[in-house]
Amino acid sequence: MHTVLMCCIISPQLTPFTHVSSDQNSLPSLSCCNKISGLLIRSAMAARQQRSAGALDGLPEAKKMEPRTSEKKCSWASYMTNSPTMIVMIGLPARGKTYMSKKLTRYLNWIGVPTKVFNLGVYRRNIVKSYKSYDFFRHDNKEAMQIRKQCALVALQDVKSYLNEEGGQIAVFDATNTTRERRELILNFAKDNAYKVFFVESVCDDPDVIAENIMDVKVSSPDYPERDRESVMEDFLKRIECYKVTYQPLDPDEHDKNLSFIQIINVGRRFLVNRVQDYIQSKIVYYLMNITVHTHSIYVCRHGESDHNLEGRIGGDSELSERGKQFAAALKDFIEEHRLSDLKVWTSQLRRTIQTAEELGVPYEQWKILNEIDAGVCEDMTYEMIEKKYPEEFAMRDQDKYHYRYPGGESYQDLVQRLEPVIMELERQGNVLVICHQAVMRCLLAYFLDKGAEDLPYMKCPLHTVLKLTPVAYGCKVEMFDLKVDAVCTHRNRPLNKVPTHSMSPTFHRRNSFTPMSSQDQIKRPRLYSMGNPLQARMSHPPTLPSMPFSEASERAELLQSEESLNGFTAVDPEDCPQI
Repeated sequence: MHTVLMCCIISPQLTPFTHVSSDQNSLPSLSCCNKISGLLIRSAMAARQQRSAGALDGLPEAKKMEPRTSEKKCSWASYMTNSPTMIVMIGLPARGKTYMSKKLTRYLNWIGVPTKVFNLGVYRRNIVKSYKSYDFFRHDNKEAMQIRKQCALVALQDVKSYLNEEGGQIAVFDATNTTRERRELILNFAKDNAYKVFFVESVCDDPDVIAENIMDVKVSSPDYPERDRESVMEDFLKRIECYKVTYQPLDPDEHDKNLSFIQIINVGRRFLVNRVQDYIQSKIVYYLMNITVHTHSIYVCRHGESDHNLEGRIGGDSELSERGKQFAAALKDFIEEHRLSDLKVWTSQLRRTIQTAEELGVPYEQWKILNEIDAGVCEDMTYEMIEKKYPEEFAMRDQDKYHYRYPGGESYQDLVQRLEPVIMELERQGNVLVICHQAVMRCLLAYFLDKGAEDLPYMKCPLHTVLKLTPVAYGCKVEMFDLKVDAVCTHRNRPLNKVPTHSMSPTFHRRNSFTPMSSQDQIKRPRLYSMGNPLQARMSHPPTLPSMPFSEASERAELLQSEESLNGFTAVDPEDCPQI
């Protein structure tokens, strides 16, 4: 038996409008409905203009004229969207559309693509406050149909504001969108605004899945306050029948063969993918084909306390302290107490996680990509040593901890990119225990708990504590287990007063970053090497900081070498070229 889970809806910023009862006998006339619709759109647009005007106060005139007024630091993935994209959900009610919308949005934001869900049900509830019955969704209920169409128009205007003015890259239009007329309206809107469109249709004819979804999610819907489960089931099934009358599925063979879409059939048992346009759409397909709907829990903890933890050093490959070994024993008791016999255990390839897992007496898998964030030249140092030896680096990291990259090492942004395969596997697996490190644990928790780049590097992940993550209908349930073994605190709080960027020395600008040591020869290569550069492009010296001696001549030679070897091409003397 499969279960379709739905997660929480983020309400759009709507202004209060005239409330209309959904009782068919008390619906307003069509002319009155038109007035309400006009008021709805004007009010929403006025609110958006007011927000935009407030945001532009104090900016130079030239800046106000830019179409995308909100600049935001994004990851590499956001630059793959060469134009804003609309993801348009399609499907009958209780098919898991909102579940997929929220999950996909969480993933895209996690990899650095600004994404937001626009759920049409929320817009409807802002106008129709007292839902009575399925009669509101009858296709011959003209007044209600008018309200629903105007809600869609207002939602599309909010999509436009988000993509054009608020720095958004992807908008998820979460609604049934079951008719070709509605989809044509959306396509014309996207064409007028130069947006790409990718449809996601959920098709399900398994009555057990549908019934379980209704009971798990719809019973607690705002549409059914204080209603018994039987009456909710009866009314919602009739609502589905109202949609079936006009439902026109995507036709990949004829009518919709030129559209970009994925059809997800019976909760991921089969897929049909058509005309993927670009990189980000391929990422969407990749993610949707990996998520599965099943009941499972993910246990996440750090390794036991290490010798480096006691000394306040970061990185390295130290062994467990005595208290760390006590935690490993306590973790074994925890697994036995909770009867986690079918548990898979994953560790990094560093000794402190392996030693923690060895004590459990169960098979475990080592993942190199679960290794701690690479601190580069700062490995094995304390923060006090870093501040003293590399004061500029120490200050730069406090300015933007998420994007800051250690010289010769990684940033949290790099770490998120590295951990993406782990997320995909966690979505597919059953119960898993991940024994990892502080920065790695922060990145994993940020995905499941929907935390942004500002908060991710400061999430508290104490030693000798196990977190249990259980996906539920509207998000993720978190349980914390303190195994009662003392340990040092390795958490650094967010700096209260950041140094203004303009006060820092402008002379130092890091051009290259380096991958973590991943090959047998243990030579650190610039990231450009992975794009096909020849071996000659390797750096001939370790990364250099302002406090290290470094000649200008060697810097110019290195820069020239990097430019010449970009994309595998080498500069050639013009005299060596044949005349054509």
